[in-house]
Amino acid sequence: MFSEYFFTHSPATSKTLNSINMKKLLLAIALLSVFGILHAQSPLPVGKSQINVGLGLSDGGIPIYLGLDYSVHKDITIGGEFSFRSYNENWKDNSYHHNIIGISGNGNYHFNTLLDIPQNFDFYAGLNLGFYFWSSPFDYDGDHNNGLGLGAQIGGRYYFSDRVGINLEFGGGNEFLGGKFGLSIKL
Repeated sequence: MFSEYFFTHSPATSKTLNSINMKKLLLAIALLSVFGILHAQSPLPVGKSQINVGLGLSDGGIPIYLGLDYSVHKDITIGGEFSFRSYNENWKDNSYHHNIIGISGNGNYHFNTLLDIPQNFDFYAGLNLGFYFWSSPFDYDGDHNNGLGLGAQIGGRYYFSDRVGINLEFGGGNEFLGGKFGLSIKL
């Protein structure tokens, strides 16, 4: 008790202790800041791209897709995607074969910095807008038409190496009514 009182109330020791404590505090803050920045870096650095390829989930057929994401900000990517699906449908006692080609653009916000997520994980959400070309037999009188599709998605990636990861995405409002899964490859 005496030593605690002496060291905290002695003018010379108080200045020395305050100086040492301040330096330790500043060093601790600097180290934590650097660790936080290194720990929660964006999985796709600004100006870098990645290719996405995989299969979709849909109410008719199994779509395949190929896309590209480009990082415009540490937390924001924009991209484009090409998709194709083919399926058969029974309509009014007839069987019809349909092909759908989709060309779309998307924008995603990546939550790694905000939620302090490690760099080998990626959690994102965003919107997409695309145009879908339906190819159906001439005598098909169902309601499939060419047109725009606006959708939203939420997804995640796990990078098992510096460049390659797996991707799982759920969404709606476009040709991928349930979602999609595949590989992401950083370029």
